[in-house]
Amino acid sequence: MPIKIAPSLLAADFANLESQIKTVEKHVDWLHLDVMDGHFVPNISFGIPVIAAIRPVTDLYFDVHIMTTNPADYVEEMGQAGANLLTMHIEAIPDPTGPAARTRDAGLDFGLVINPGTPFDSVSPFAELCSLLVVMSVEPGFGGQSFINGVLPKVETARKWVEDRGLPTDIQVDGGVTAANARQIADAGATVLVAGSAVFGAGNPPDAIADIRRAVE
Repeated sequence: MPIKIAPSLLAADFANLESQIKTVEKHVDWLHLDVMDGHFVPNISFGIPVIAAIRPVTDLYFDVHIMTTNPADYVEEMGQAGANLLTMHIEAIPDPTGPAARTRDAGLDFGLVINPGTPFDSVSPFAELCSLLVVMSVEPGFGGQSFINGVLPKVETARKWVEDRGLPTDIQVDGGVTAANARQIADAGATVLVAGSAVFGAGNPPDAIADIRRAVE
């Protein structure tokens, strides 16, 4: 599968979100939006009003990563705000059957996320419900963290699981992605790379994106 790049808006300048999005939108595939509640993770980011505010600014596919204790409670509102995909943590919803159905009924794509210390076995019984499986490569909650190399075997396991079943499921790696490690991550089986600080923290975000793309070609 071709590699998709999804810059995380968490690393952008919140005072200039429209210009930040316009800077990258022609160079990326998705926009990754981190919704945090300060309970499931020790940070608060943004929510439905911000998603709705930026939706008219771009046609990019909105990949909304929900880091809350109640990720299924606002599915319909997320869809109305402009989300395309909702990803929820297996740690928050150990049985995601209902949330997955609710998300699909709202016309949205659904995915599951696992933290660095969570084994792939926790999501494998539900993986066929997903259009995307997300392997966190940092502890969720804050941008700018270093990549945890120990998650790569989990990415390989997820890729093998998907391919053995002939599924079109994307495998996303989220956290600490840079041009220096993108090739290694893609080789492990990832098809979607979430890069926050490496893109929005760069002096020239389009050049930073191009460096990541070159690394995985």
